[in-house]
Amino acid sequence: MQIRIGNGYDIHRLGENRPLIMGGVHIPYEVGLVGHSDADVVTHSLMDAMLGALSLGDIGHYFPPSDPKWADANSMDLLTEVKGVISAQGWSVSNLDAVVVAEKPKLKPYLKAMRDRVADILELQLDQVSIKATTNEKMDAVGRKEAICCYAVTLLVKN
Repeated sequence: MQIRIGNGYDIHRLGENRPLIMGGVHIPYEVGLVGHSDADVVTHSLMDAMLGALSLGDIGHYFPPSDPKWADANSMDLLTEVKGVISAQGWSVSNLDAVVVAEKPKLKPYLKAMRDRVADILELQLDQVSIKATTNEKMDAVGRKEAICCYAVTLLVKN
């Protein structure tokens, strides 16, 4: 069996008048993530992991922030496109694992919904998608509640 491992990382700062969307789930909070698209750090890090596993670059290559076409894009639509890129290369996702780093809001109530959304888009079983959350113990920009980041890893298998 041929396998490939990829990792991904994304960070966005928090700002006023933006929705907070992570893993395709809207999370009620007083501020949201700032970015060209919906700034969904979970989905962005997962896509980078998938693309990186096949040495296909990162999401900026496919969805450049300089292109107005991607302004306020729904990251679930972008994930669908990345799934197509991976499939066209003859690969599929075996599993994904991500950890979101945020001081606030508390994400535990939303983790299952995030896993459900990602699993649905990628046509995976729920036990193939892990999304966890932790804090940064009040250190750096994430710890000061200025940003949220996410680390991800994936295992791809050749079809």
